[in-house]
Order: sequence, then C-alpha cells, then structure tokens
Amino acid sequence: MISIAATVVIVADGKVLLVKREDLEVWALPGGGVDEGESLAETAVREAYEETGLQVELSHLIGLYSEIGSWSDWHVASFAADVVGGELQTQLGEVLDLRFFPLDALPEDMFWWHRQHIEDYQAGHGGSGANRQEVVSRPGAANRAELYAMRDQSGLTRREFYHWYYQSDGPLKRTRQVK
Repeated sequence: MISIAATVVIVADGKVLLVKREDLEVWALPGGGVDEGESLAETAVREAYEETGLQVELSHLIGLYSEIGSWSDWHVASFAADVVGGELQTQLGEVLDLRFFPLDALPEDMFWWHRQHIEDYQAGHGGSGANRQEVVSRPGAANRAELYAMRDQSGLTRREFYHWYYQSDGPLKRTRQVK
C-alpha cells in the first residue's frame, strides 16, 4: 500500500511543537494523510489545525521523505510553518497531548523517523532533499486496522507496542539523497 502525507514543523522560541498520538502514545510532528482533491500544502495546514488548534502559514518545504518498510510505504512532504492564529487544543480521539520541546531535547518516545525532518529544518534544508527512510517493522499488519488489532491483542501498552513493532531500539536504516 502507498500512502501520501504531510507533516508540519512548527518552531517558536527554539522549541518544536509535537503531538502525542493516541494510537501509539508516542510523540510525533503534526500531520497526516492527504484527502482526495487536496494538495500536500493544504494537507499540512489542515492537519496542523485539526491536531493542534493552530492556524499556520507554510514558510517552505523542508524535504520529501519516503518512509519505506512498514504496513504502508509513506511518502511525506514536510513543511516549516509559522503560527498565524488559533489556540492550542488537542484533537479528541487522535491527540492525547501537545507540547513544545527544545530542539536539542526531543522526547525519547517519538517517531524516530520524524527526527530527520526536525534535523533538516535545523540545518536549513529547503526542499532540495529527497530522503528514503527504512522503517523496520514486524510482519503481520497489512493496513492500519490490522496494525491496531495487533496492538490491541498484544497485551502491551501502546507505547511498548510502538517500540516492539517498529523495532526502534534496532539499527537506524536511513539514507539521504540530495539533488
């Protein structure tokens, strides 16, 4: 399965905004899948608002990331954004918490592949990077519903399941290709 998505890197006062996902109880950048008839930029703005309550204006494309190897191959555009309105509020049923973290003190429990988006933002990358990230996961889930069923039957907490399923304690397999 191939999925297309967008994430948003929102930085204020040297801190990046992360959302704690309800499904796996780990931190991630705000973002999500593209809806039919929607551009990647529109997705980024919509997802930022839905997940955080903040209205954002995109400043630039950080890079394109192909996250290969999970139950779906995700192709993600990551944008830098500035807050232009709204108030911080979690999205019920999807986001448990919102928090700004210092760029040099990201939480341990977060999507490790989103760290690259943040590192590229800090390095000043602006759309020239095309990245392939090998997401090592266990077999058994062919889609999100099967992943969640596997999670719910595992007997693990959602956070423990994330670490077990995505083998985040294993070697990081990531290559960067720059035009």
